[in-house]
Amino acid sequence: MSNTALLERPVTAPVRVVSRADAAADQPSIRSPRGFALYVGIDEIKAAEAGVSLPLLVDALRRTLAELAPGAETHATVALAPQSAGGRDLDVVRLALHEPGAIARAKAAVEEEKDEESGVVVDISRKRVLLDGESAAFTYKEFELLQYLVLREGRTIERSELVSALWQATDDEVPGERTIDVHVRRLRAKLGRHEDIVRTVRGVGYRFDRHADVVIRYGHGTPSPDRF
Repeated sequence: MSNTALLERPVTAPVRVVSRADAAADQPSIRSPRGFALYVGIDEIKAAEAGVSLPLLVDALRRTLAELAPGAETHATVALAPQSAGGRDLDVVRLALHEPGAIARAKAAVEEEKDEESGVVVDISRKRVLLDGESAAFTYKEFELLQYLVLREGRTIERSELVSALWQATDDEVPGERTIDVHVRRLRAKLGRHEDIVRTVRGVGYRFDRHADVVIRYGHGTPSPDRF
């Protein structure tokens, strides 16, 4: 076969066209493990009680690492924090050294405290109600009543539904529909200036609507309101 025939012969084998994205995907990952950080929670007093010191511990860890991986580089930083800092030593160390996870948790805790300073916090997971930062003395049934309305936000609940949902036939005292009004009045009395979060729908029942000064905390496993 002549060279001319070879040049004129069509190419039938598939030809792969590599895009920039494919080329980037073929490259090794830019992010890869380059080392690790070991946070140690222990203060000078606890170290002394154990018969060691912080410099001694650091030196011992460095010697061990030098034996296991002679080429490893090390850098030790002592975490300085106020003596009044509460919580576990390890958590204090992580926060003092600006570990991202510890900072995120600290910010979340601050936001939670702000929520508790004013208004109403209905904590479904812990079965409690906070009023302006103080725990409200709700009975079990009063909390159940408020929780039932909260989990069905925006829906008017008839008295008969509240009775059948919150009281069993085997209970010592199953209230009538009008007795529900008494329970609601007691609930509102304990809510104080926030009593209007439980609304009366005349001739029908009661409803909870979203309020700016009400925070609802749903714990793990608590059904979302949209499931009702």
